[in-house]
Amino acid sequence: MRVLIQRVLESSVEVEGQICGQIGKGLLILLGFSPEDEPSIMDKMIRKILQLRIFPDDTGKMNLSVTDVSGGLLLVSQFTLYADCKKGNRPSYIQASPPVQALEQYQNFVQRFRDSCTLQIETGIFAADMKVQILNDGPVTIWLDSEDI
Repeated sequence: MRVLIQRVLESSVEVEGQICGQIGKGLLILLGFSPEDEPSIMDKMIRKILQLRIFPDDTGKMNLSVTDVSGGLLLVSQFTLYADCKKGNRPSYIQASPPVQALEQYQNFVQRFRDSCTLQIETGIFAADMKVQILNDGPVTIWLDSEDI
């Protein structure tokens, strides 16, 4: 599982001219899944995301988590996080889960996240052509790979 986290002041996802997910201060979380990603990996990733201390405290030091600041979470599927650009100029996505499996993984991840906290959780629409607006705060962008946590 690969996750790209962006600390945001606000973020939204639009599909066919309609906003389908929107948060204020919080985290935009782009999600990519591989065929090996099981629920235990998802749970570990959720715990890590909720505990990451990437929000500033009163002294300006990044010392608070999204939970500490009661931030929102915008979860957006993005298979391109598994792009392999080693050969040629056209990325390969063979390491990403096939669409049917990825949809199931995405839905499972979103539900597990909702079950893990009381924060506002919004989503994009799986496999839709989404327009994502981001007002990155910092900017702070964190890359997580389940193989490294």
